[in-house]
Amino acid sequence: MKKRIAILGSTGSIGTQALDVIRHNRDKYEVVALSCGTQEDLLRKQIEEFHPQAFCVGGDAKQIKEIATMPEADIVLNSLMGMRGLEPTLAAIEAGKDIAFANKETLVVGGELVMEAVKRKGVKLLPVDSEHSAIFQALQGNEGNPIKRIILTASGGPFRGYTREQLEQVTLAQALKHPNWSMGSKITIDSASMMNKGLEIIEAKWLFDVPLEKIQVVVHPQSVLHSAVEYEDGSVIGQMGNPDMRVPIGYAFSYPERLELTGDTGVESLDLFSLKEGLSFYPADDKVFKTIALARQASEMGGSYPVVLNGANEMLVDLFLHEKIRFIDIQDTLEKIMNEHKPVFNLSLEGVLEEDRKIRDYVRKLVEG
Repeated sequence: MKKRIAILGSTGSIGTQALDVIRHNRDKYEVVALSCGTQEDLLRKQIEEFHPQAFCVGGDAKQIKEIATMPEADIVLNSLMGMRGLEPTLAAIEAGKDIAFANKETLVVGGELVMEAVKRKGVKLLPVDSEHSAIFQALQGNEGNPIKRIILTASGGPFRGYTREQLEQVTLAQALKHPNWSMGSKITIDSASMMNKGLEIIEAKWLFDVPLEKIQVVVHPQSVLHSAVEYEDGSVIGQMGNPDMRVPIGYAFSYPERLELTGDTGVESLDLFSLKEGLSFYPADDKVFKTIALARQASEMGGSYPVVLNGANEMLVDLFLHEKIRFIDIQDTLEKIMNEHKPVFNLSLEGVLEEDRKIRDYVRKLVEG
């Protein structure tokens, strides 16, 4: 039987690549629902090609939750951007849906709520981020073996090796040019500031139930090793491949089996002999890129700190994209906000949403002032 898939965020980078995987595997998958924000023309083309039973346009939370919980869906791909992925994720889990997960912010702000619901409902949470998919794959067959270390790789973005003074001169055009990956604008800026890696540390903590001190960020400019796990016997098991998001998307859809993606789908096989300069690895500079340390700090302190970190970052990235603040202002303002924040603990879903609303109002007033 075909696996029936609902896609939240079908016109974004992850959504369009997911549809490409489905396009080349129509005997295995069926699209039952699509949602998009503003790209109605592209959504219309997707509807004409895949004939979903339902679709929605815009950010209406009620309609998105209806898409995420429709009985016809077996698995929900959540590729929504930012905080707004939390409510439909929880709703889909409560409806018994497996989740293909490309919305890291949901675990950052609501990790405890999400993982409790996953355990209670017995559904699968299948990572789509390339790094977390690599870790997930490295864990297969090693159930019960203690993890010594998770090696979370980072490309380093376009500003690897920059000093603080150089970051002060970064332009929007420079920040939007990622050296390896083709992504949406928000995640591209997060990659440039290294906030993306900070959020991924928190995501890995929740997904794989490991303490923060066992998660090491390693800068790997070639983006060939997507992440790895070290076990107690010293064995390091990782997943390698060319940077192509269709691979982790396909694995989330087909788990525990694998799809043929290097044929008609167009994923290129990794040619090891082409890596003439080899593979290189460097420590992450969290003194220049403070976002990594801020994310660790937020996760360690818990409560409302991760909500504040994420909400403030989303606001600041949007302001930078509209050229209202400088690139360096993202991390400087985040540091100021985190130092001043008075935390709230034991947050419900409503509490998370309220803390998120308050921090966004605060950032808006702060920048306007």
